[in-house]
Amino acid sequence: MQANRRDGVIVKTAKSEEDRKEAAQACSVGLEVSLPMIVDGMDDAVERAYQGWPDRIYIVDLKGNVWYRSAPGPAGFKPAEAELALRNLLKG
Repeated sequence: MQANRRDGVIVKTAKSEEDRKEAAQACSVGLEVSLPMIVDGMDDAVERAYQGWPDRIYIVDLKGNVWYRSAPGPAGFKPAEAELALRNLLKG
C-alpha cells in the first residue's frame, strides 16, 4: 500500500484501471478538485510519454497538445506560471 500517513492518505496499489479510477475519484473528492481527472492505463503509457527526469509539471489539452512544461523540478516549479498557463488554456 502506498501511504502518506502524516496527511492521512492511504491508497492501495492499483491492480486494475478501475482501482486507479477509484483512487483518482477519492483524491478528486478529498481535494475538492472540480477539473476532470485523467487516469493513466495499467501500461503507464502516458507516464512514459510525459515523464521528465527530474520531475516536471505538464499541462496537456484534450487533443494531446502540451500547453505548459515546467523546468526540471522541484526547484524549477513555478506554480503561478503553471496556473496562468492553465487559465489561458481554459479561456480558449
